[in-house]
Amino acid sequence: MTIPRRSWRAAGTLAAVAMAGLTGTVLAAGPAAAHTPTWDVTCTEVSLHLTQYNDHVTNQVTVTVDGKDLLPTETFGKGLDKTIALPEHDKALTVRLVVKAGDGDRYSRDETKQAPVCEEKTPKPTPTPTETKPSSTPTTATPTTAAPTPTATPSETASSSAPAAATPSPSSPDLAETGSSSATPVIGGAAVAVLLAGGGIMWSVRKRRTAQH
Repeated sequence: MTIPRRSWRAAGTLAAVAMAGLTGTVLAAGPAAAHTPTWDVTCTEVSLHLTQYNDHVTNQVTVTVDGKDLLPTETFGKGLDKTIALPEHDKALTVRLVVKAGDGDRYSRDETKQAPVCEEKTPKPTPTPTETKPSSTPTTATPTTAAPTPTATPSETASSSAPAAATPSPSSPDLAETGSSSATPVIGGAAVAVLLAGGGIMWSVRKRRTAQH
């Protein structure tokens, strides 16, 4: 039995089409599996890890926080590895990542995550200074030198051996008079006489000088 040549040609054509389809499927699955957009969000930063992208096209990435640009649109090739600090915040932030692949929208990403509020670090307690209470009984300093020993108290009574005052004897002669004496009137009279004599001499001298003039 012989098979016509047309049948062989038809069978070859079908095999070629099937092989091409299988190859296209494998090739299409390869790039899809290669694009790896990984990113992490903490209370302080956003970390981007975009790997295995097609470097023959233009890829773009944008990061926004509550609608404001944190990372303006930036182009990249085969991959991008970047860490971006978040602003200080007292409430959770909505972080959005937009990746546009240059080789098809099926490889693009548009995802959002929440950036929580950082927990405040508990400050270490300040140690309370301990107060030293003074001792109830003050310590008396010991003198370095001994106090001098006072001398013996002098006797309040006079020594019995002291001589007694001598008593004048009635038979002893009269002592010389002191104070007023019997010669006082004589001395006074002599003084008056001298004054009178001097006054007389002065008067006679003046009289002679007057007579001469």
